[in-house]
Amino acid sequence: MRRYLASALVFAVLALGSLDLAAQADVGSAPVSTDRVVLWASTGDIKSRNLYYGPGGKEHFPKGPMKFLREDSEGASPKFDVSDPSGEKWRAKLGIDSDLKVEDMPRHLRRGQNFVGPGGDVKNVRLQRHAAGGKKVGTWSWRHNPFYRTREFNGLRIMMALISNWDLKDENNAVYDDKISPGHKFYEVSDLGASFGMNGKSYTDGLSKNNLKAYRHSKFISKVTPEYVDFNFPTHPPFLYVFNFPFFFGQLHMHWIGKHIPRADARWLGSLLAQLSPEQIRDAFRAANYSPPQVEAYAAAVQDRIAALEKL
Repeated sequence: MRRYLASALVFAVLALGSLDLAAQADVGSAPVSTDRVVLWASTGDIKSRNLYYGPGGKEHFPKGPMKFLREDSEGASPKFDVSDPSGEKWRAKLGIDSDLKVEDMPRHLRRGQNFVGPGGDVKNVRLQRHAAGGKKVGTWSWRHNPFYRTREFNGLRIMMALISNWDLKDENNAVYDDKISPGHKFYEVSDLGASFGMNGKSYTDGLSKNNLKAYRHSKFISKVTPEYVDFNFPTHPPFLYVFNFPFFFGQLHMHWIGKHIPRADARWLGSLLAQLSPEQIRDAFRAANYSPPQVEAYAAAVQDRIAALEKL
């Protein structure tokens, strides 16, 4: 089973310190409360992080067989919830190369064609278990959240640019209750499926997402001033998308996320990421089942971007 590279990488490199604040903004439809909300939680020395098995470690590696629970029809990619023999719940998402559309899922589930193979196998699936381990209670907004303008929040913005995750709709962000520490809520970017391709929506998904050549040749930093840095991210979609009014202007409204970020915050994140060894970065791509040449090329591109942050 193919694990979700981008989420594992982001979690591993951002979970190096803590930012634990009282809620100041709405969480989905839930009322404002005095719950503690967490964007960034310490997990120890970054040099000791295992990017192959991810934040759960080898002992929490998903084990089958999996039991289908329910489908999720939101978003652009087919996804559904499953549980393992121990009762742990996982989010399963089909790879971006699949030609199965969300609207086709019920039909495919009934007929078992191009979705469930012989013996109940589903190929090219990525499994994700969110860090909090609790129930999803809402979404959060890039513009309105308890962490806005903090160094750690800016670090998250930069990470989105580093992995070229251009699909930054608020619906792709999730808030979870922490079942281990009641009263805590975890804020996550829960859908990173538009990563490691171009810096914005292109004419096809094949260029926009998971495209090594596009990722390597995409410009990372567009402007540097004495105090701030602009990333070449997210770029505007092709003009033909103007006929899809909600999508086109939705993308334009996300443009600020990669702009006007304090250089000091970018250097701070770069100093953290620079602690990752080349082997750790390669492990993240190996875990996503890339070929050896792809592993080397993607890892080199990521290291180049980290070096650019350090130089700011």
